[in-house]
Amino acid sequence: MGQDESIEMNVGGLTLDPATKSPIVVLRDVANTVNLPIWIGLLEATAIATELEGIEMARPMTHDLLRDLIGELGGEVERVEISDLKDNTYYARIHIRSDGGSRIIDSRPSDAISLALRVKTPIFVARKVLKASEVVAPSTEEEKGAEPDLSSVSRDKWSDILEKMSPDDFKYKM
Repeated sequence: MGQDESIEMNVGGLTLDPATKSPIVVLRDVANTVNLPIWIGLLEATAIATELEGIEMARPMTHDLLRDLIGELGGEVERVEISDLKDNTYYARIHIRSDGGSRIIDSRPSDAISLALRVKTPIFVARKVLKASEVVAPSTEEEKGAEPDLSSVSRDKWSDILEKMSPDDFKYKM
């Protein structure tokens, strides 16, 4: 996917879903006009938070090991990309360049983001992902009156939610 089909984004912060208490990484475009919330696991949020906070661990964590392996093998992470959204699940790709050419590796978005932060490489989001994330499709749990699935809330609605939040609502910010 070409860079013209995606936009560059940065990690705007980490927060918690107020209903489920699940961690959310919020990506923002460089112009600070588009937000993309992605629900992630607690361990993945911890990996992102330690890098955002500049916390040095005594031993390499998984994403540090991945960074070191790629470097020792002569590779370089060119960029990461949130490439698709299917059934409320985001997909990512890690673009690696080495002497042997370029490779694209499938990844979870949280791992790709954590690696991108460690190697200081750009994070891109496919325009089709941003467009697809605007659509809210009611799930069967919502129809039964259960907690709604907030992972597909439209970008405009998230903009409204995030605008009402204060900086103190974000534990980790950049």
